[in-house]
Amino acid sequence: MPGTLYYSTNRKSPSISFREALLQGQAPDKGLYLPEIIPQLSADEIKSFINKPYHEIAYDVTAKYLAGEIPPDELRRIVKEAYNYPVPLEPVYQRKYIMRLDQGPTASFKDFAARMMSRLMHYYLALENRSLLILTATSGDTGSAIANAFYGLDNIKVVVLFPEKEVTNRQRKQMTTLGKNVKVISIDGKFDDCQALVKEAFSDPDLMHMNLSSANSINIGRLVPQIVYYFYAFARLRVGNPDDNVIFSVPSGNFGDMMGGVLAMKMGLPVKRFIIGVNENDEFPKYLATGEYRKVEPSRNCISSAMNVGHPSNLARLVAFYGGMMDEKGVICRQADMEMMRKELFSVSITDKTTRQTIKDTWEDHNVLLEPHGAVGWAGLQAYLKDKGNDPDKDQLFVSLETAHPAKFPEEINKLLGFDPELPPSLQGIENKEESCGCMQNEYAAFKEYLRLNFK
Repeated sequence: MPGTLYYSTNRKSPSISFREALLQGQAPDKGLYLPEIIPQLSADEIKSFINKPYHEIAYDVTAKYLAGEIPPDELRRIVKEAYNYPVPLEPVYQRKYIMRLDQGPTASFKDFAARMMSRLMHYYLALENRSLLILTATSGDTGSAIANAFYGLDNIKVVVLFPEKEVTNRQRKQMTTLGKNVKVISIDGKFDDCQALVKEAFSDPDLMHMNLSSANSINIGRLVPQIVYYFYAFARLRVGNPDDNVIFSVPSGNFGDMMGGVLAMKMGLPVKRFIIGVNENDEFPKYLATGEYRKVEPSRNCISSAMNVGHPSNLARLVAFYGGMMDEKGVICRQADMEMMRKELFSVSITDKTTRQTIKDTWEDHNVLLEPHGAVGWAGLQAYLKDKGNDPDKDQLFVSLETAHPAKFPEEINKLLGFDPELPPSLQGIENKEESCGCMQNEYAAFKEYLRLNFK
């Protein structure tokens, strides 16, 4: 049975298969791909997840999108290889949990998508006997996850761009100490500048021969794997009540993680609401409140550095889901159903001051260690409870996402709590590894010349 087709949010490019969308990254019209039909999971199928290991849930969910695109046995092999680490659900109080997505090989939630993406791309490219050049922009964790997942593959080369002043030392070293088929460049600018350079390269006819693709969340291949952990959390934490539902709090920057959750909801997961916590880049909470969208230019530099995004690419997808249309520049061409969006989404901007206080309070009150991004998510949950009258329903299930390991932010944690977080295996010894990193001005002409010289 053939899989669903994927359309561009700009509606000026033809619909294509998942395989084509994965390898292409961004649509030729600069839009982002979305499924024409969102596959459904029945209540019985979701109930069956209760005792399944993570990789089996991953198979059941992703097979809905990949039917006819890859043999079932091959997909089972891929998900079992990709998800060989735990996904802890840490109780905090009442039915409020932290889902730790920081146990993978680069200690970030980006591992969930990157590991599956790399295996799918490698599989498809081998069938076609072709190669690919991956361009990816990172605000912190995407770069290391992509670099690690694609490292050493003979038919894929990777170029990672990052804002030189807005990543931690450990985040940088996870990217710059690999080498081989991975090239890393620091840009004198913001994450949005890095993302703009990547997008411009995709639409440049002079670079068509390079077989460019993306591993950012503009690629639908990033979003599909990120649907899975929402189903997993609910399956593990639900009670016997058939009417049980869940509220997720998702710290958000480029909104790819949140879009995985929205896709899960549209597939049938009983999500009551999404809480979307952002840092001081508050373009989305203002849009949700007013219906008017204005980018934050330049983006504001906050301690939750991976979320320093002044114009999230995935808003185009979100607006499309609610019946509207936003182009790649953030122009609203057709307004979304704002009433429905406000019913299903709650968004709040969290200051650095509140983020720091949340890290302190959560440790002192609950002995739960958060890093800045997870703290934004948890602070968003607390803001939601306050807005609703301080926990009107103590039996409501809440899950807040912790998206990176606290050990990636030792300076901030030490300053606030007086100790260094224990290093996970993926970060041990990284300080002693040799780095290889280029640097570049924030100019497309310079980036284009770099690509032409190094990847003819």
